[in-house]
Amino acid sequence: MAVIPIRLVGSVSEETLLRDGWEKKTTIGEPRLTELAENYRSLGWEVHVERYTADGQSCNTCFEAGDELGQVNGVIYVRKAQGRARPDDGLF
Repeated sequence: MAVIPIRLVGSVSEETLLRDGWEKKTTIGEPRLTELAENYRSLGWEVHVERYTADGQSCNTCFEAGDELGQVNGVIYVRKAQGRARPDDGLF
């Protein structure tokens, strides 16, 4: 499985992403990060991933420990793909 590229820290602010129609879905590490991003794309969503950075306001012990071990954590944002209808999500 290929690992998805993660944008540089601070490449786009969360405020800008939300204003542009992106919805924050989850913060997770590899290999699930790539798996979830691919799943969202296969369901017809645009996917944007930012590297996770601690906000200093909540517990980040797990993320910090993972960083020390070389784990990559990212935040997944999705929005409806432009010009492409999203499959019916009536079950969700």
